[in-house]
Amino acid sequence: MRQVEADPHRTAQRAGTLVVAGAIGAAAAFVLRFNPTDRVADPTGPCLWHALTGINGPTCGGTRMFYYLLHGDLVDAARHHLAALVAVPFLLYAGVRWAGIAWLGRELPALRLSPRLYLAYGLAFVLYSTVLRNLPWPPFTWVDIPNLTP
Repeated sequence: MRQVEADPHRTAQRAGTLVVAGAIGAAAAFVLRFNPTDRVADPTGPCLWHALTGINGPTCGGTRMFYYLLHGDLVDAARHHLAALVAVPFLLYAGVRWAGIAWLGRELPALRLSPRLYLAYGLAFVLYSTVLRNLPWPPFTWVDIPNLTP
């Protein structure tokens, strides 16, 4: 870790980290309070994409993936949204790096990933979440996300 120069915007950065941490905490509290894996309708209702199109979309299964991740069940988390689960360690590292700069003035090494890798991940995310999860034969039926709420 290297020391970072004093930043005049450090207060805003610290506030930003608190807002993001609060949003993640609120999402975790919501998911733990309203279990998305049961067949009881949540206050937010069913997935809008699924309701409009009848097929799985980019966000379908994300809430259930987060629920299983909070409970340490990586297999079911992967089943409900593998493409989003792959991004979690990278997002966690980015968050820790940002908080380290804002709160401690210390900077972890930046992830130096190729722009092609970001593009490939984006394309794979869209392909997986809108095409592969909707194919009606194995092994793709394993990652099909049924609409649990009427």
